[in-house]
Amino acid sequence: MLRKRLMVLIVLTGILQACSNNDAKNKTELTDSAKNAKGETAQAIKNILFFGTSLTAGYGLDPTEAYPALIQNRIDSLKMPYKVINGGLSGETSAGGKGRIDWLLKQKVDVFVLELGSNDGLRGVPVAETTKNLQFIIDRVEAKYPDAKLVMAGMQMPPSMGKKYTTDFKDMFPQLAKKNNMSLIPFLLEHVGGVAKLNQADGIHPTAEGDKILANNVWAVLKPLL
Repeated sequence: MLRKRLMVLIVLTGILQACSNNDAKNKTELTDSAKNAKGETAQAIKNILFFGTSLTAGYGLDPTEAYPALIQNRIDSLKMPYKVINGGLSGETSAGGKGRIDWLLKQKVDVFVLELGSNDGLRGVPVAETTKNLQFIIDRVEAKYPDAKLVMAGMQMPPSMGKKYTTDFKDMFPQLAKKNNMSLIPFLLEHVGGVAKLNQADGIHPTAEGDKILANNVWAVLKPLL
């Protein structure tokens, strides 16, 4: 009888130990899963959309030399979880941007950099009209992604466009930025515009060296937002 009781105790002890080991294993697996899930969430890739003209597209350059690609290189070197989307299009006007923005917003946008207006200025489009178009684009982004961080790239026109027009055009960008709580790149072509050796033969589009400076101008404003 005593032997039977001892055998039962031994069996029960074995069962309890097995259950305890399984519980410990399950808890470990759950903890590991939670850590992995947390890690994946922390590294979720966010999108930065550069929406603009040939300056953003990198006209006359290899795609890897355009300033958005240079921004991606910096992001990668810092191991930051962001993907740059180059939405630049040569010849794009603010009116053209209105018709194109919804297509680009089909993908999630976490940071939106708006670089439009220069082609409007070169064509003498009234500043009021360009302002209205840019505001439309900003409104579309905010309606679709209200948490997106917004950046405005300022531009300027040559004196040949007339003093009033060049002044109104230049002022349009900081005014829109302030109205919409956007970070402002005062002048995208700072230290490049008008410098012959940093521009291609057309005198408008930067060389590869020029785009490195554009990347610096953009990065100074963009980095604090990431």
